[in-house]
Amino acid sequence: MNIARLRSKRVIVSTVAVVAALGIGGGVWATAAGADVGSGERDRAGTAAVQAVGGGTVVDVEAGDDDGEAYEVEIRKDDGTEVDVTLDENFAVVTQEPEAAETEDGETEDGETGGTEAGDRALTDAERTSAEQAAIAAVGAGSTILSLEASDGTGDDAGVAYEADVRDSAGAEWDVDLDAAFKVLTKTEDR
Repeated sequence: MNIARLRSKRVIVSTVAVVAALGIGGGVWATAAGADVGSGERDRAGTAAVQAVGGGTVVDVEAGDDDGEAYEVEIRKDDGTEVDVTLDENFAVVTQEPEAAETEDGETEDGETGGTEAGDRALTDAERTSAEQAAIAAVGAGSTILSLEASDGTGDDAGVAYEADVRDSAGAEWDVDLDAAFKVLTKTEDR
C-alpha cells in the first residue's frame, strides 16, 4: 500500500471538505483550469476575478501570455454573459472586458454590435440547469461542463437548441448537442 499516496488523498479530501463547509468559493468554479496554473494560484486568481466583476462563475484560468498579465480568467456572470479578466502577479486587475461576440462568419468584432449568432444569447437559469444536467448525464458521472451556449438550429445544426462542451472524469472532451427538450441529439469526442 502506498502510504504517501493515501496521505495525499486524505489531504485533498480534507481540504475540499473544509472549503465546502466554510462556503469558500460556493459555486464559483465551473470547471478545472489550465494545467499551467497551480491550484492555489488558480483559486486566488478566480476569487479576485469574480470579485472584480461582482459575482459569477469561473469558467477558465490560464497563465497570461502578455507582459504584465500573469493570469487570464474567464467569468460567466449570473445573466449568462461572459467577462475576460486579466490579473498581474499580485492578483490585481489589469483589464476587464466583456467577451467579444461572434459574427455570422465566426469572426469576432470587438466593440461592434449586430450580426451576432443566436448562440450568443444569454440562457435562462432554467435552460442552463436543464442543459447542463442533460449533457453531464450523456457523458457520465464526474464530468464537467466546459461551455454551454444556445444554437441557432440552422445549417449543419438543424434541430440543435444547445451546444455543450463537456470534460469526462478521465479528461476526454466531448461535444454534446441537445434539442429544445434537452434530449441528446449527438455526442462526439473531441480528438
